[in-house]
Amino acid sequence: MSPTPPAVSGVSAREIDVAYGRDVVVHAASVTVGAGAVTVLIGPNGSGKSTLLRALARLHDPAGGGITFDDGADLRALSSRDLARRITLLSQHRNTPGGLSVRELVEFGRHPHRSRWGGRDPEGPEAVARAMRLTGLTAIADRPVQALSGGQGQRVWLASCLAQDTGLLLLDEPTTFLDLRYQVEILDMIRELADEHGVGVGVVLHDLDQAAAIADRLLLIEAGRITAEGSPGEVLTEANLTRAYGIRVDVETGPDGRIRTRAVGRFNGVPAVRA
Repeated sequence: MSPTPPAVSGVSAREIDVAYGRDVVVHAASVTVGAGAVTVLIGPNGSGKSTLLRALARLHDPAGGGITFDDGADLRALSSRDLARRITLLSQHRNTPGGLSVRELVEFGRHPHRSRWGGRDPEGPEAVARAMRLTGLTAIADRPVQALSGGQGQRVWLASCLAQDTGLLLLDEPTTFLDLRYQVEILDMIRELADEHGVGVGVVLHDLDQAAAIADRLLLIEAGRITAEGSPGEVLTEANLTRAYGIRVDVETGPDGRIRTRAVGRFNGVPAVRA
């Protein structure tokens, strides 16, 4: 990532419950985002995927269980600054401040690395430049963020997360709003971060074929509970997916070994959508 790579340490949640008030939305969930691996969370809308991901970034405080890093550090015990040097989250909902250029917003990701008083961050410029290259933003670095399309804005926020340069990266639906080219490039980048830089990536995806293509480990979540966990081949079965989504889902493995899914509509067996 940068000249001095971040310390790489996976994070694990053990039997955590997460609630909004009295409403428990994640039940006894155990999940590990390991260093150098891609862990993908899938499941229907409202199943608790994003909530579980946010709990790993300490944006939701579990009502039970615990979350620790591989080196033994407790998520709750870290200062905000120390936590931000270990883990970063690209969430679905973000408020974009006005009056900023693309480069200035990407630079926000360097905040945890700046010295407390002088703002020194010698590795910052290179980290920001690399994040913009990876996300295809270099040519529009000086453009106002508010003038961007939804897809461009998504890439700016992703670049800010990459510039934070942590050993753990959590992404909540990172391909939303992106055209096909940038969907593919973001997925390729996720694998590159894991394979070449040892970054642990936890990601929520709705596209099951994309999940199958990049995941080392898949978790299927239904009504706040993890109902299947394992390799893509173990989780993406017709029985699991048909039950979880409430619609018939066909699963095929091609000659190239790639898993492809297809949700089938009610009318004459015509495919409804790619799952």
